[in-house]
Amino acid sequence: MPRSLNNANNRIIVVLTGGEPLLRPDILEVGMALNHRGFYWSMVSNGFLYTEQMHKQLMDAGLKALTISLDGVEEDHNWMRGNPQSFQRTLNAIKIAASDKRLDFDVVTCVNKRNLKRLEELYSLLAGVGVRKWRLFTIIPIGRAEKEADLHLTKSEKVEMMEFIKAHREKESCSKTKSADSQIDVAFSCEGYLGKYEEKARPVRFFCHAGINIASVLIDGRISGCPNIDRDLFSQGNIYRDNFYDVWENRFKPFRERSWARQGICKECKHFKNCFGGGMHNWKGEKAILQPLTCNKIDY
Repeated sequence: MPRSLNNANNRIIVVLTGGEPLLRPDILEVGMALNHRGFYWSMVSNGFLYTEQMHKQLMDAGLKALTISLDGVEEDHNWMRGNPQSFQRTLNAIKIAASDKRLDFDVVTCVNKRNLKRLEELYSLLAGVGVRKWRLFTIIPIGRAEKEADLHLTKSEKVEMMEFIKAHREKESCSKTKSADSQIDVAFSCEGYLGKYEEKARPVRFFCHAGINIASVLIDGRISGCPNIDRDLFSQGNIYRDNFYDVWENRFKPFRERSWARQGICKECKHFKNCFGGGMHNWKGEKAILQPLTCNKIDY
């Protein structure tokens, strides 16, 4: 995912995500090829196939950073993943990754109605196995998630989540001079502008990096800003017919000039100058009638 293709290879971070990247039989070959060319590469995984042996092989292939998804304590995570073995296998993967200080490692959690009340329990679990960075995010109402009521938070539940994050960030900040052995850097993800919780729920203010310093190549070769963005609306080319560098340098206009987003619920919003319509992944519809699916700002 290039910051700029004019920079040296060591300024470009390549993230392998999915689906599940460990399902690829050539994942080690891909990693070694990236490492051989001098790229810093990382991976996002559900952890199900992440064993001690796989960890060693990935590190030998030059893996520098890893994110593993854990969506609650055992009952909640297994419900989310639809597999009764998922929690234990994912927790084992987290223990392996957290114990290797060479790895830039974090855990991500999709907060929903089922796990919201157990975030403190999950915090303690993660701290106990050595996790030092934890990112929370919420679901976007697309695909099957659109009709899963338990996945979606109300406004008051979002406030509850933000207060949880804010409290732990304040606690972590106050204990900088103490032992960090049981402290986790908790932050909300980059998914949208948070109104009064900006800089309280994460270390920097909201900015959608898609198409600015993040690009993706999708499974069918399409080039876009990040894998979560509507592929039909915002794809900028395809690696099977276009030069990636040319696409990066000369396209991506919808990502880099956001005045088109001043429509729908964003049209008269006083926060538009701060969020420019929020994350690009929120926008769906047809090219002439785009609408944001959700709004993260909390200003009450």
